[in-house]
Amino acid sequence: MSMTSNRRRFLSTSVALGTGYALAGSPLGFAQDALDAPAKSGEPDSADTAVFFAIGDTHYFANEKSTSELMESSILNCHGLIDTLNKLPGTLIPEQSGGGLVGSIRGVIHAGDIIDTGDKRGKIQESMQRREWDGYIADFGLTGTEGRLKYPVYEVHGNHDSPGGDGLAIDGLIERTKKRAVLSRSANGLHYSWDWGPVHCINLGIVVGQDRANDQRRRYNPLDSLDFLIGDLQQYASDFTKPVLITHHVDVARYSKPCDGTDAANLGMEWNPCDVAAYYEAIRKYNVLAIMYGHTHVRNIQRWNGTPQKVDNGIPLLNIDNSSHFSGGNQAFFYLEVDSKEMRVREIATKDSWQSHYWTPSIWRFPVAKA
Repeated sequence: MSMTSNRRRFLSTSVALGTGYALAGSPLGFAQDALDAPAKSGEPDSADTAVFFAIGDTHYFANEKSTSELMESSILNCHGLIDTLNKLPGTLIPEQSGGGLVGSIRGVIHAGDIIDTGDKRGKIQESMQRREWDGYIADFGLTGTEGRLKYPVYEVHGNHDSPGGDGLAIDGLIERTKKRAVLSRSANGLHYSWDWGPVHCINLGIVVGQDRANDQRRRYNPLDSLDFLIGDLQQYASDFTKPVLITHHVDVARYSKPCDGTDAANLGMEWNPCDVAAYYEAIRKYNVLAIMYGHTHVRNIQRWNGTPQKVDNGIPLLNIDNSSHFSGGNQAFFYLEVDSKEMRVREIATKDSWQSHYWTPSIWRFPVAKA
């Protein structure tokens, strides 16, 4: 999606509604015990703590006129992002962002749109896809030892990787998931789960579906992610208290419309509303700590109760800004800490393609125990 500065400014301002802290750091209605707890950084080797980064929309972009090369702006943003991720552990967090030190990082979750040209057809575009994918693999590696990135990375695919669920990026993701040490892996090899400390993490691709009661064609192929999610939760979160973190690419709230399986307009939507309804029904009884996604190229944090309205109570939604898009200097990602009591979310951003960075003067805090 293209970035719109007015929309970015609006959502960055309105995000304070329903979050733990506004830009000035004032509490806005979460549980008081969570708000009063100190914002300490994670313990490096603690089994009951998870410290990690969440990024999205890297959009590796090749030069259409010379497809063996990446665009300079893409290299600048992507390498700058990785170098920033690598150097943050042990550094100070400003007081206006909660204070403390950046902890020992377990890994990086990537919310999709890894490359830019996976949604386009043609010989030139196929060559661009290959260069973009190779650039991602060389930079990010898999386990933190093969590439520029020093941590394991766990990605999902987005619409710019493959809207239809096929092609080079999908094949590459399946091969990567075979090599991961995971708890659970879908039959098609695209969806998977693992544990980080107290958190059960589930990666579900572009959108979550398909509701078996609705056989309509989908604009984006969910690749049976709903079935995988249901089975995984039953196996690894069956007591309904295990904190669960779910990642997919597309934002969910604006597709939380009434389910009408006969409405032809559903095909034009990125996410079929019947699938969204089935998704919410599948997770609402579990202790879903947060749902993370990218796609919109803005940061937005709110709660979700299965409707499109912003609410005070519901599942936290963490919308990650674009982290290394080639089209400009404004980028951002999340730094998250989860312990036995709360999840703390903070944002690191740049205005100059990661030549420098700053902490957004906010901290969003969520209790781990289900209300």
